[in-house]
Amino acid sequence: MSLRHVTTCHYHSQVRRRPNFSQKLVCIAALIGSFVYAIKAQKVEATPPPFNAAVYRVGERLTYNISFAQFVAAGHAELFVAARGTYFNRDGIDLRGHVETTGVVNVALLAINNDYETFVDSASGLPYRSQQIVRAAGRTSEAASDYNQPAGTDALPSQLRSEFPGTYDLLSAIYRVRAMPLTEGASFLISARHEADNYEAEVKVTGRALIKTNVGSFNTLVTRLNTKGHDYNIRIYFSDDEWHVPVLITAKPSAGEIRIELVASQLESARTQSTPIPQRPVPASPTPPAIANEGGNSGPSLNLPFKVGEQLNYQVYLASNPQPVGAITFAVRARGRYFNRDGLLFSATAQTNGAGARLFFVNDQISSYVDPSTLLPFRTELNLAEGKWRTTRGYNLDQDRGAVTTDKRERIEIPVGTHDLISLIYAIRTFDLSPLKRNAISILAISQPRTLFVTSQRREIIELNGQKIPALLLTLTTDDPQSDRMELRMWVGDDARHLPLRISAVTPLGVAHADLAVVPVVSH
Repeated sequence: MSLRHVTTCHYHSQVRRRPNFSQKLVCIAALIGSFVYAIKAQKVEATPPPFNAAVYRVGERLTYNISFAQFVAAGHAELFVAARGTYFNRDGIDLRGHVETTGVVNVALLAINNDYETFVDSASGLPYRSQQIVRAAGRTSEAASDYNQPAGTDALPSQLRSEFPGTYDLLSAIYRVRAMPLTEGASFLISARHEADNYEAEVKVTGRALIKTNVGSFNTLVTRLNTKGHDYNIRIYFSDDEWHVPVLITAKPSAGEIRIELVASQLESARTQSTPIPQRPVPASPTPPAIANEGGNSGPSLNLPFKVGEQLNYQVYLASNPQPVGAITFAVRARGRYFNRDGLLFSATAQTNGAGARLFFVNDQISSYVDPSTLLPFRTELNLAEGKWRTTRGYNLDQDRGAVTTDKRERIEIPVGTHDLISLIYAIRTFDLSPLKRNAISILAISQPRTLFVTSQRREIIELNGQKIPALLLTLTTDDPQSDRMELRMWVGDDARHLPLRISAVTPLGVAHADLAVVPVVSH
């Protein structure tokens, strides 16, 4: 069992023909998938409409799965309140979003892979600067817009003033809707602007409903979006609390139902930014890593289910053979200064031995340098040898721009917040893994991104090294057409550490599993 066989599966599909895809569906998919809604009060008043600032929770990250017709995983979207600070000489909040279609839908129907960033006034939610990155046909384009809002417009040069005062863009709109008083019977006029197109509709709160998702069950406020000239039967379900989190969005165009469902929510540590960040630099070639405080911690302590120095050793077994055919080791090596930034160093090795090496030679080594606060990698190094196949690769990951640059100067587009094959193991340990919870995580599977769905199925008692240990059974599936082709399963300890106790998968050599050799007893 190699590391890449344990953590990912390859994607193989052929699209024989391109269906005739409705232009109306393209418009509505872009409209819903990008949250292209802007809101204004039903009547023009001298005073500003109600504004609930609590919905702008810095660190809030919401991840959604997008399904269309028979395609269960047609894409995914993410909303992130990144920071609050001074941007473009104004006090503001940095909102970010990502929308991407995947699989057959991306290839044959509708290719979307866009990043959005908007800076909004912290007192009103009105946007004053937006930036977007659009990827299409192998090309990447960037655009920025300045908005003529009631506050501070005199400071803008005349050629930058918008003709649409009070207009909301893609990201600011959804948060401004959340900040409205969404009570039963409330009705608001909706003005949507996407590129050169404007949309007008009415949002009306029609009732309440209990919505069950993979994240949990929510009491929600049901809103209907009535679009002038079109009837797509759009429903938006907001959590019935002060935050009004969009839990579910549905639409029913003629080509098939679209569902955007919350699959993961996270509230990261709040961050502030005191200097403007109008542009993000292209990552430069890294300098050789310099490890500080080898074997220990540098910087503030981290509230994580593992510590620097933790090493997990696994024996690999093939089918029912009682003799191990290989070994895998995961280690949290150190926290220090790597590539000019604070980081944690994760490492993993996998080797076959004895009869296993004669059957199929494996000698894999992977190093992952991750941000200590997010566990997202900024540098990954692989040295893989499996059978006659060999590869040595290095990646620099720009998590802000959603891009990977290889050591050979190749560029790979990835969703914002993508993990590598090692960091995902540690990220999973930080998830809420209560039974029936489902989390979505983007991973870089050697050379292309994939969405990995981690579903906690049930509690079990497993036996390791003569010990009976309470565990949680997790299924790991992807957004590939054959989502469970490798039947990847993981059992983690049913405690705060979530130690990976056993990993099993279907490999080219048959069913294999890796068992933790010694269950460490560490107090956290």
